[in-house]
Amino acid sequence: MKNNRLKFISVIAAAALLTGCSGLNESSSAEKGETTTASTTTAENTTESAASKSTSEAATEAAKVKIGAPEKTDINIGYLNSTAHLLAFVAAEEGYFKEEGLKVTLTQFSSASELINGIESDKLDVAFIGSVPTLTFQSQGHEVSIFGGAMTNGHGYVIKSEFADKDEAGVEVLKGRNVASVKNSVQDAELQILLKNANIEIGEGADKVNIVYFDSQKDAYAALLNSSIDAASVYSPYASLAKSQGYKVVYYCAHEKALENQPCCRQVAKTSALSSTPNTFIAIERAFIKAYHFTQSDHAKTIKDVKKYIDIEDDFIDTEVYGGYSVSSPDPDKKGTLTLKDTIVDLGYTEDYDIELHYNTDIYKQALDSILAEGSDDIYKSLEDHFNEFE
Repeated sequence: MKNNRLKFISVIAAAALLTGCSGLNESSSAEKGETTTASTTTAENTTESAASKSTSEAATEAAKVKIGAPEKTDINIGYLNSTAHLLAFVAAEEGYFKEEGLKVTLTQFSSASELINGIESDKLDVAFIGSVPTLTFQSQGHEVSIFGGAMTNGHGYVIKSEFADKDEAGVEVLKGRNVASVKNSVQDAELQILLKNANIEIGEGADKVNIVYFDSQKDAYAALLNSSIDAASVYSPYASLAKSQGYKVVYYCAHEKALENQPCCRQVAKTSALSSTPNTFIAIERAFIKAYHFTQSDHAKTIKDVKKYIDIEDDFIDTEVYGGYSVSSPDPDKKGTLTLKDTIVDLGYTEDYDIELHYNTDIYKQALDSILAEGSDDIYKSLEDHFNEFE
């Protein structure tokens, strides 16, 4: 087990994602209301402008013809109470779903289980679900597939201030404590990884960490109000909320070497739906890609868009989205997720299985290729480079 753990740490370090966030904050032409035709603001009475416009429009139309119209246009997307799912919020608020011919309804859920039930009952077409529960659901025979990303990192644990005098003291401060967490979650898997690395056992006792499981992150965080719970798992934006309420951060996963670039929430849909209505999902993915571009070029408006769905202070949203603790990207990040699958198998979360049947990267590639055909810039190019390296 120890050798497997060391192997995981070295592999995930070597496979660190090159998200390119620090270099993607320049202003771009993909603002709300602008078209993808590069020459719309030029003088149309010149031969050069007309040729440019014709070429751009031809590229756009060619891309659309190649993809085809969405087979289904009324789409339901499920998300959790997290800034991690901002791609959907921005796509809705900035009109990108509408641009792709889609009428999208966004609905908040409380847990991964609810989201999976929504997918399987056809109440949802797409759900943003944590990578660990998605992988375990797949291993149990649920016919759902990952076809895109939502967030990398963005979670950790917090503790009552009487048990820690500073932030990021590490998992050692959890010894002898009762810790609220969510079973079958990225947060729980990461904690178990760090406890193993620190040779700290799980259980009751002064030198152990007692994990108490709750059904949802909201419930786990609320349990901090109980005198018997000393610490709790968090994902964005709960870390910022906790700090504002006087709690200390035990660790941010983005700052732990063993957890660097951990794929968190994924875009999930019915496996059969991805095959039967591919144009619909390409259109959805195009909207998410455009939304990512917007988040990298207009921070202030992104924060306003997120606030409509996650009603917390603007400063908290800014910290969670742009503070360096997480990255919200639509890239499927197959390599990172495969490494995570091997890890949770090693932890005993699930039996091994053939993930190739449940990982669709073609949707994202076609969506990104079609957008690149319409016109590229450094932000879109960074997505292309990342996909080519980590597909």
